[in-house]
Amino acid sequence: MDRRSFFKIGVLMGFIPILNKLAHSAPAKINPSDLKKDTPIAVVYHCDFPQEARFSAMLSNIGNHLSVYDNDPFKIKIVVVAHGPGVKFFMKDLSGSPWENEPINISELARREKDLTLYGVEYYICNITLTRLRLNPDKLHEFTKIVPSGVGAIGELQSKGFAYIKVQ
Repeated sequence: MDRRSFFKIGVLMGFIPILNKLAHSAPAKINPSDLKKDTPIAVVYHCDFPQEARFSAMLSNIGNHLSVYDNDPFKIKIVVVAHGPGVKFFMKDLSGSPWENEPINISELARREKDLTLYGVEYYICNITLTRLRLNPDKLHEFTKIVPSGVGAIGELQSKGFAYIKVQ
């Protein structure tokens, strides 16, 4: 069953509350072979930068991008891949991280990120970054997914037809 059929059936049968409950567990780990292009337009946004204002602009760009396609997750698929300092924007708690003393508005960013998931946006977090920085994956938002390598995932997505965007 493809993503479109699953989503349509889930809405019709009322599975969305069940899916939301399942989404509150630890982030899933996915393999590069799991990454698929199943919409006419597919884009990967690359997040490896530390600036909160730049990240906020990226989220606004994603919202604008979705609006061009009527916010329809069957017309466009957007994936954000984060590694390095970009991972901090997907953490519930920065304690014990290299960024624990930074004044980042985590709750507002999380709200905006989660809102975008309603339109099919997915967030892939680099396991290499988590391992090297000794970051606890349980501190990631439940709507994220862990990929073995951030740059590896970007290359895989591009090879499958995803366009590449990096907000400057």
